[in-house]
Amino acid sequence: MQEIVGTEHALTLLRQSLRYCVKSEPARRAEWDEHGKMLVSLLDEFHLGGKDPGTKSAEDAFVEHLSETFATASPSDAARAAASALAEGYQPGVIGEAISLAASLLVLRDRGRLPQYEDKLKPPGCVHGDSVGVHASDAANAWRNLAKVSSGRNVFACLIIGAWQVARDRGGNLLANPLPAKHHLDQLAKTDVEGLLSLLDEAIQNNLQAHATAIVHRYGELSLPEDRLFSSMLKYAVSEDGALHAEKYFYTVWDDFHATRPSARWRYMTCLARVTASEFGSPAAGQAEARELLGIHT
Repeated sequence: MQEIVGTEHALTLLRQSLRYCVKSEPARRAEWDEHGKMLVSLLDEFHLGGKDPGTKSAEDAFVEHLSETFATASPSDAARAAASALAEGYQPGVIGEAISLAASLLVLRDRGRLPQYEDKLKPPGCVHGDSVGVHASDAANAWRNLAKVSSGRNVFACLIIGAWQVARDRGGNLLANPLPAKHHLDQLAKTDVEGLLSLLDEAIQNNLQAHATAIVHRYGELSLPEDRLFSSMLKYAVSEDGALHAEKYFYTVWDDFHATRPSARWRYMTCLARVTASEFGSPAAGQAEARELLGIHT
């Protein structure tokens, strides 16, 4: 962070992180040394310490395979796969794509919040808030962008940690296959923008997560305008609480969509549809008052 915010602010961020870990995760302190050694070991093993980031591009199939590895491997194996790809000279952006796409798979495979962990803003079955997929996606987006503005071994460190984290965030409460399901897609007859957006509003407002993913998946298959779809879901990112994640996750998807190759980017929109359908029904705090003060009544 020294390169980005300067030494003084970087030290403040470091102190904040350490304070959180010491206070909130004392039982996991033994893991810290192990994780630190993992990063240093991989940097040494693949001779990344004094190496410049590569410029090698990647075919779609390679990115898809790497994202599947990150989404299914152990954290240590995911980190090793990232280090290996970086050592082979692949562009950092390629690894960043794969990490973010892996996180999106967690959104689409999440079974949802278990009943024993429900609360007022996060009912059973929901996937918004601090869910594995949303947290993984926001973190992956951060590591991906940190790598863009870093240099030298810090680029490699960001991406190795990013791959390690998305694998660690996975947990065990996952569906065997990602949404949308075939039977939801088979139910869709509409192929026009207005018809599909109308169906999407209906699915979101009835918390139909799987239906929402199918509608947006079909929308992407038809190469319909993404700006209309973003606008349609933006109103919910602003209006709904989303357990404090609605606007943040919307921007994560917007950023990842525009930074990812066309063949894979629509997966993010499918994820956003699911999370939006999950979070609908709990208005953001202060929204009604803000609308009244601004004279907005629609």
